[in-house]
Amino acid sequence: MTLIGMPGSGKSTVGVLLAKALGYQFIDTDLVLQRREGALLQDILDNRGVEAFLDAEEAAIKDLTCVKSVIAPGGSVVCRSGGMARLKELGPVVYLHVPLEELIRRVDNITTRGIAMAPGQTLADVYAQREPLYRQYADVTVEVAPGAGLEETVAAVLALL
Repeated sequence: MTLIGMPGSGKSTVGVLLAKALGYQFIDTDLVLQRREGALLQDILDNRGVEAFLDAEEAAIKDLTCVKSVIAPGGSVVCRSGGMARLKELGPVVYLHVPLEELIRRVDNITTRGIAMAPGQTLADVYAQREPLYRQYADVTVEVAPGAGLEETVAAVLALL
């Protein structure tokens, strides 16, 4: 199972809890990408640019081999169809939809977090660009209400599966 959504939507945190609940392994593809490239996400973006970052992310995901796993990719995974095709081969794709206002509240380190966004773009710009792609690729969507607890979100994902 793969969790997709914007930075700050809870993919990694919810993913760890889901993996524990299901007895699966947890894979954070940001960590896979960093290990593969030998650099932090923000350094890849700063030194090579957004397009090269997205290409490297797609390559890392296309090489994933796993079973009984909860996968938490970066929010930009939907920007490359090859990576998404691989994730869909590995299992259902769940979109954790968090309203923009809540994401803005949650993400306070936008310039250092390793978010694939062009210079001058805001979180709202990225949201507007990616939100239709998340919905396109998702097999199911979980609406994460502002202030929803982690257990509530995990339960909602489990109920949809």
